[in-house]
Amino acid sequence: MAADMGDGATDAQGGPVRHIPVLLHEVIDALAPAPGETIVDGTFGAGGYTTAILGAGARVIAFDRDPDAIAAGAALVDASGGKLTLIHARFSQLLDHVEEASLDGVVLDIGVSSMQIDEAERGFSFMRDGPLDMRMAQSGVSAADVVNRAKASDLTRIFGILGEERHAGRIARAIEAERAKAPFSTTRQLAGLIEKVSPRRPQDKIHPATRVFQALRTYVNDELGELARTLFSAERALKPGGRLVVVSFHSLEDRIVKRFFQDRAGKATGSRHLPMAEERAAGFTPIGKQPVTAGEAECAANPRARSAKLRAGLRTAAPAGKADDDILPVPTLAALSALGG
Repeated sequence: MAADMGDGATDAQGGPVRHIPVLLHEVIDALAPAPGETIVDGTFGAGGYTTAILGAGARVIAFDRDPDAIAAGAALVDASGGKLTLIHARFSQLLDHVEEASLDGVVLDIGVSSMQIDEAERGFSFMRDGPLDMRMAQSGVSAADVVNRAKASDLTRIFGILGEERHAGRIARAIEAERAKAPFSTTRQLAGLIEKVSPRRPQDKIHPATRVFQALRTYVNDELGELARTLFSAERALKPGGRLVVVSFHSLEDRIVKRFFQDRAGKATGSRHLPMAEERAAGFTPIGKQPVTAGEAECAANPRARSAKLRAGLRTAAPAGKADDDILPVPTLAALSALGG
C-alpha cells in the first residue's frame, strides 16, 4: 500500500493515479533480500515491494486484509515459481502463519492503497461519491456506522486525535444535528457538510474534509493498534540479523515506529508513566541514517511520496521486548458505546 495520509492527502483523494511503490529503491537497500531468504511483505497491495524482493531471489510471504488485493495477486503467485505465498489476513496476525525467529526480513508500507482510493464503491475518497464505507477488509463496522451512531463526544475525540482536526468539536456537533434529519450514507454527503461547517480558506493546501476522512479510516481499520501489534510480532518473527523496514505516511504512525525502535535501542528507558529507567540489551540496531525520505525527483513523479518516512532496524540476538502500548502516541480509543450493541 502506498498513499499519502498527511497534508498531501489531496493527491491520494483525487483522480486515478497509477500505483507506484514509494521509496522502492531505499526499501530494497535497507531490506537487502537475497536468494534463499524468506521475507514477509506485510502490506502486499499491488505487489510493488513483493515483485522487487522476488526479483532479488528471495521467497516472499505476503499479507493483505483486502480480498481484492489477494485476488489481484494470483497472477504474480503463478509467475513466482512457488516463491510467493499470499495470505488473506491482517499483518498483525503474522505469528499465526510463521514461526518465531524464522524470517530474514519484514517490510511494512502503512496506509491505504491507490487502488482502494480509486474505487468509489470502497468509500475512501470524498472526491468521488460512493458509500461511506472505508473498510479495508470489507467487513465489520463501517465509517457510516461510526458517523451515524457515535456520540458527538466520541466523534470529537476521533477527529481530534486521529485526524488532528482543529475543528473536531464543531464538525462533530454538526454531524449530530444533520443525522437527526437523515443518516449519512455517502462520502460526498459527509464532505459537503464539512465544507459548510469548516469552509476552505485561500491559504489552505488541503480539502476541509481531508483530516476527518483520515481519522475515520484510521479508526474503522484500527490502523494505529494494528501497526503497534505488528511491530511486536515482527520482532519475535525475525531471526538474529533479520531486517525490519517500515514506510509510514502520517506523523502518528511515524511516531509509533520511531518510539518502537527507540525502545528497542538498548539504552536506559522506561515507561512515561514510570520514571525509573531500565537497562536492557538492544533488540534492534538502526540501519543507516533515519528517517529516510523521498528525493525531489520521486516526489515530482509520485506526489504520494512527499510525506513518506522510512525507518529500519537490524534484529539482534536479544530476547524480544515487552509488547507495550506505551509506544502509541495517543491512548487507545475505547470501543464506542454507541456501537456496542
